[in-house]
Amino acid sequence: MAKKTTRVPEAGGWPDAVAVPALIAGAVLTTVGFLMAFLWAAPVNGAALSAPELVGDVMVTHQQLISQKIFYFHMPVAIVSFVALAFGAYYGIRFLMTREQRFDTCSRVAMEIALLFVVLTMITGDLWTRFEWGVWWTWEPRLTTYLILMLIAIAYFVLRNAVDDPERRATYAGVVSVIALVDVPVCFMITRLIPSSIHPVVAREGGMSPDMAATVFVVLAGMMLVGYGLYRLRFREARLGERLQALKDMLE
Repeated sequence: MAKKTTRVPEAGGWPDAVAVPALIAGAVLTTVGFLMAFLWAAPVNGAALSAPELVGDVMVTHQQLISQKIFYFHMPVAIVSFVALAFGAYYGIRFLMTREQRFDTCSRVAMEIALLFVVLTMITGDLWTRFEWGVWWTWEPRLTTYLILMLIAIAYFVLRNAVDDPERRATYAGVVSVIALVDVPVCFMITRLIPSSIHPVVAREGGMSPDMAATVFVVLAGMMLVGYGLYRLRFREARLGERLQALKDMLE
């Protein structure tokens, strides 16, 4: 019988070379977006004032919602979380089809990045909820469906740690990654399916002025680059660890 050979996972490549520059560029763009949000984009109108007031050189008739600045970061991190979940499910399906360890690693790392941005989305959303609605939590449809999404993402890693067999662990994880992706369009469409929801539908209602849209775009570009940079660095670390383990198995 021929001796079974151990395949050494590949590592490196041009995507790893651009990971750090992407991370730096993302941090710079996010910082620029932060400055744009607080120094350039105008606050939106809230409740009407009892009498017009002069703020700076502008006469205002409504309370200016400074808390709206959270939106410029809440929306981009939510979009990045959706993109990362999509990649996690994509690679999970690729693993289920091919049984190649590389795809399981891609899916796992993508889900790690997704969980990070899901948590950031929940934090920024809770802050906005506290300032706008006066409570830390309300069972509003968008919040509820996104909470379910976060719990699914957490369950993904709980499941991975609970199963010892690598093949079964990767298989179960691939299925859960697909389930997480199923909840993404539900989170996105819920405020459109339930018009009574108090969560705003900005794009449909045309609620963004040019300065707001530009700020969101800059922050989104920065967050995308940060997410990509973190993914490539974490993937490189994971693949190098697998490569080291494969080399140890060969020596044994």
